[in-house]
Amino acid sequence: MVGALLAAGQAVARPYGERVTETTLDNGLKLILLEDHKAPVVVFQLYYRVGSRNERLGYTGLSHILEHITFKGTETVAPEEYSKIIQRNGGRTNAFTSQDNTTYFAMLASDRVGVVIDLEADRLAHLKVTDEQFLPERDVIMEERRLRIENDPVAELFEQLASTAYAAHPYQFPIIGWSSDIAQATLADVLAYHRTFYMPNNAFVVAVGDFDSAALTAKIREAFSPIERGPLPPNVRAIEPAQHGARRVELERPAQLPFVAMAHHVPNLLSPDAAALEVLSAILAGGDSARLHDELVYRSRLARSVGVSYDYTAIDPGLFTVYAQPLPGRTAAQSEAALTREIERIRRQAPSARELEKAKNGIESSFVFAQDSLFYQGMLLGEYELSGTWRRIDDYLPGVRAVTAEDVRRVAQTYLSPTNRTTAVLIPNPPIEGPAGGTPPSPAGID
Repeated sequence: MVGALLAAGQAVARPYGERVTETTLDNGLKLILLEDHKAPVVVFQLYYRVGSRNERLGYTGLSHILEHITFKGTETVAPEEYSKIIQRNGGRTNAFTSQDNTTYFAMLASDRVGVVIDLEADRLAHLKVTDEQFLPERDVIMEERRLRIENDPVAELFEQLASTAYAAHPYQFPIIGWSSDIAQATLADVLAYHRTFYMPNNAFVVAVGDFDSAALTAKIREAFSPIERGPLPPNVRAIEPAQHGARRVELERPAQLPFVAMAHHVPNLLSPDAAALEVLSAILAGGDSARLHDELVYRSRLARSVGVSYDYTAIDPGLFTVYAQPLPGRTAAQSEAALTREIERIRRQAPSARELEKAKNGIESSFVFAQDSLFYQGMLLGEYELSGTWRRIDDYLPGVRAVTAEDVRRVAQTYLSPTNRTTAVLIPNPPIEGPAGGTPPSPAGID
């Protein structure tokens, strides 16, 4: 275990700032390239700086709809042919939409990366969609929403939590969109959205793997340079006002078990408090020996699962959410009371030195081991670039290591206050037969 950690640590001993090549083409497309020659493969990711954060009332879900529509073909590539071409070349591909971005990615053998580069440049410049293609795909997305949200009471609860916690910021919108907005979306809406946000100067490429950076830059330049830059999309001006009182929402849905989630407004990595919030997250829910699991699952036998969600790299300040699903026979009120006790405990008393060290070690080992994944390294570069610059990655572990026990207590005292809290409770009504509960939504977004 220690030997493996040291070996992985040696692989990332050099800072990202020394290993990444950054280039910006004349049309504004930024290239972030990281050579990693341990296997003859390349992960290619194309990020567009558009997600549900960029949407507005009545037009939610457009980012995700457009993600689907871009697979409908171009003047030279037939509908749905994109993925088949990648597969014929031995690769795999997909895409996802989040609050902050829409990302297309593929993993191929090193000598085939030119295939995805040409395909991505083609669909950026020559997207071609008709109503005959759009309308059935809109129905597919409606069905996706029914499956992922409306038939999953926990996912629907998290949707209600966000829409209650935010008063002004578009983070209140579901990534997949409200059902009524999806139903009334038109092809004209989607194509206008494409013209507004899909342009080289609102995008960037991340590539990680077995390639020569100069040669890959030349290939990307050849494919994308003919695409002209466009006018920059409008900024997101909304700033969430401070919350000055508890908020609460209850959702009644057929389910076997209740669920409770408590969200608090917190800053992102641009704040000096962000590293302490990361450590706080690990102390509360960083494994089976962390506080919430130890108290609610192991000792009190109140909950079947617990967790914390905190998006460190969100573009705008987000939520720090603690949640629990009670065991059969236990109530949401019991879990809510237990979560509240644990929050108040960390607000009053700093963690022990041993607890702090364990949390930091867990964060560091997770970060180091993840470097073995080309895809993870690409995601890391992409998420940091979206939040400002990928260069901040090298500040992450030093920031975590510098956190003190008092820092953890202070950020808990500051941000996890009752007046900064939105509580969402799932009330099973009526009980039905079937799989217990549901699962919290994936932080990766909707694909």
